[in-house]
Amino acid sequence: MKMMFTSVCQLAWPQTCLVLLLILYNLTISASKSSVSYSKHCDSVVPEATSTGYANFAFPYLETVRSSFTGGERILGNSGYSYPSSFDFHTSKNVYATETQGVYKIEAEMSFRVYNDVYYPQSNVTAGIPPRRRRRSGRLKFLLHGFWSEASGRGCFVGSASWHSSQGEPLTLEAMFNMNYFKDSTYSNSFVTGKLESLSHENDEGYFEPISILSFPQVKQYEYKLISEEIARGFDVDVKKGEVLDSHPGYICSLFSMEYVPFDLEYASNCSSSIKNCSPVDRALGYMPTHIALYSIQCPEYGNKMRFLVQFTNSAYMGRYAMFNPNSTLVGEGLWDEKTNSLVIVGCRISSTSLGDVRVGDCSYRLSLWFPSVWSIKNRDKAVGQIWTNKTSEDLGYFGRTKLRSTSTYGYLNVPGLKYEYTGIERMSKLCPKKAAGRGKRYPRGQSYDMRFDMSVKEFAWGDAEPLFVGNKSYAHSPVYISNSRWGGYREIVESEAEVEDADNVPVNVSYKLRFYSMGDDKLGAGRSSLNASFDSNGQLVISAEGVYDAGTGSLCMVGCRNMGFNHSADCDIVLNFQFPESEGSNGGYIKGSMKSTRKQSDPLFFEKLSITATSFSSSQAQRSIWRIDLEITMVLISNTLACLSICYQIYYARKYPKTLSYISLVMLVILTLGHMIPLVLNFEALFMPKQDTRYMLLNSAGWLEVNEVIVRVVTMAAFLLQSRLLQLAWTARRSGESSEQGISVSEKKTLLVSLPIYIIGGLIAFLVNWKKNYYANAPSTFDYSQTQQQHTLWGDLRSYAGLILDGFLFPQVLLNIFQMSEESALSMPFYLGTTLVHAVPHAYDLYRANNYIPANAMRAFTYVYADPSADFYSAAWDIIIPLAGLLLAAIIYLQQRYGGRVILPRKFRELELYAKVPVVDS
Repeated sequence: MKMMFTSVCQLAWPQTCLVLLLILYNLTISASKSSVSYSKHCDSVVPEATSTGYANFAFPYLETVRSSFTGGERILGNSGYSYPSSFDFHTSKNVYATETQGVYKIEAEMSFRVYNDVYYPQSNVTAGIPPRRRRRSGRLKFLLHGFWSEASGRGCFVGSASWHSSQGEPLTLEAMFNMNYFKDSTYSNSFVTGKLESLSHENDEGYFEPISILSFPQVKQYEYKLISEEIARGFDVDVKKGEVLDSHPGYICSLFSMEYVPFDLEYASNCSSSIKNCSPVDRALGYMPTHIALYSIQCPEYGNKMRFLVQFTNSAYMGRYAMFNPNSTLVGEGLWDEKTNSLVIVGCRISSTSLGDVRVGDCSYRLSLWFPSVWSIKNRDKAVGQIWTNKTSEDLGYFGRTKLRSTSTYGYLNVPGLKYEYTGIERMSKLCPKKAAGRGKRYPRGQSYDMRFDMSVKEFAWGDAEPLFVGNKSYAHSPVYISNSRWGGYREIVESEAEVEDADNVPVNVSYKLRFYSMGDDKLGAGRSSLNASFDSNGQLVISAEGVYDAGTGSLCMVGCRNMGFNHSADCDIVLNFQFPESEGSNGGYIKGSMKSTRKQSDPLFFEKLSITATSFSSSQAQRSIWRIDLEITMVLISNTLACLSICYQIYYARKYPKTLSYISLVMLVILTLGHMIPLVLNFEALFMPKQDTRYMLLNSAGWLEVNEVIVRVVTMAAFLLQSRLLQLAWTARRSGESSEQGISVSEKKTLLVSLPIYIIGGLIAFLVNWKKNYYANAPSTFDYSQTQQQHTLWGDLRSYAGLILDGFLFPQVLLNIFQMSEESALSMPFYLGTTLVHAVPHAYDLYRANNYIPANAMRAFTYVYADPSADFYSAAWDIIIPLAGLLLAAIIYLQQRYGGRVILPRKFRELELYAKVPVVDS
């Protein structure tokens, strides 16, 4: 058949070959499906029936976030609810009706995305050698076909999946999937249970442990019994309608449909794990959960009812593809109550001895959520609520009312209509003296993207600051912020950006959220120890602040509050000051700030003043950075093109004068070849793979920078290939003995013996300098450019030193000419002079760049396309020394090729050269 197919393809048109390939593919798929007999394994569950046509019936879609599964360790790795794998089950084609009423024929796919390490034993393993570790990842997809009965709710499917054995050989996994699903459902049967079982023998390579699945999918026909009955009785929600935001039920439900949204559980002050009626699920988990997370299973097409999963956890972040743990999860029905503008939920416990034996019961849980309409410095909860039970204190499982709060950045709880009430402005005005505006100076305006900044506190923490409200408007919803964000792109917003005239420089009220992240596990010492109580379990300190920003002076002064971590109290005796740089200033966009306590030094909550270094990035800086990057890409292309032309001319010169090839230093050619090769190796992905980088995300350049970098790499590749060709020609000439001079190889060895120790000594000096810096500089890194420039890794120092060696590429050729005493013009002037210019111009440009550009702080480490400081020694001194040294070496080469290899040595050494060239006549 294969021979026939080949001959047909040779004679027929390409379209015919494509049709034949599709036919062969379908035959292969059909064979795969029919290889597992349905009647043999599933006839006792749902008898096989003949299909009669398409059925207007939507079978449930199962996915990870609504599901939980265990088992299958042999193919999926270790089981557990912290599973890194994902799962989905869906129909792959249409659902078919059959001759049997209520029985449907279904073709489906069940996929597992696997991320785990699997250890395989090695053959002939010697003592002390561990087994091989192999990363097994990818999608395991079972192609299933079978039948489902509407009357019994049972379904059975058989099929197979392509996988690999422990030796890496192709393997087919045959399996059977039994499931239970009821089309008409209520809270008690709204779930799908199933078990995927291997059809192979336990000792076979294709065997895997049974995989039990529990899922709560969206269903078309669902009866909301619980919430309807509870609303009829009256839901106990203690909230005034005017104090909360109104919204549409569908929008509220969609807020919880992207991922699990976490809420903090605030227990009573006397609550502990030892108290019986404290935690909602402490008996089942053995600990008191600190958070609950909500996920909407099903949102309403019409009406105001919805379904939820409510999971108790100790983590503030669940992840978009996290599975739920049945032992700590409630399944519930919710409703948006328009009378109180609140979300009310009735929750039920999931009880099971295994995922195949599941029951939903104990529907005594009640939960309410609402969205405050006004924020202040002390109240910035995105959502507030309560969880309680309708049991009495004598009942088993009773617990007291527990508050819920959502202040986390996780989730999408952004309800329109929120307002802000400034309560600390009067106190702030007494603590912050007003500055006089400078004439002609321009600063960012309050709504600009510049108001967001990163910051660090030396030896303490790093963090970020983000405005919440500017005046009465939300900062996140402002047009300037959106156009400046990564979704808008800097190129699109230059006209609407921050620099404003003096007429617009009116002080404006602002509110901020500042987050500090601890740099280590060590607690703060004397003078700052009171701040330790405000760090949460994730090492984060949050400061709520509000104050006034004066766009005429660039000053931001605020009062702040921090959570004390006990009895939900706060310390609001904090003042923060920040001075923004001028939009066209000379300090490189650095914000200087401070945070201090206004309490007396004897107060237990007092802490010493903290100096803050912050960064800002204005649109004018972004525009100049983009222009500079364009210029640098152009210079890289010109530089590499000049390198290619220089090498091409040298190859042409060598072919014209073939005897000169043997006099070219191989050490020099190896250095130049490595200089082109190493950047290609380090940036290989730029040629063939899409690359995510901070600068691309920040500039949102629609791919222009990536495309230009690929062009740069292609030109670099051309230079590398040409340089390799020149090296190969010189090596071949040396080996073939085309040189008229004998002993050229000896001179090359002398060159290597002299240059190699010099290079090694230089490398050791770089290592010692790096070690000294690391020994004496123990301060943690900050965002201060002057400090980050001084903090080099060993790899960075060695890389810069390698760049210095490349700049002095002519040094081995100078040594070879001295040892060989050669007057041969081995190198053409365009080659050695052009290559010298290629390595000298970046240093001249660095001098120009240092005096004409102020790289934007956050972009600084990512936007060096040309004259990258990490690839060579760049400074005011080095930028003068290196080009002059390169030109000096080029001048020496010129003199050596004109007057002899030892022309630069004292006269007595040059006379030795003349004596060596006098022919000896035998008498």
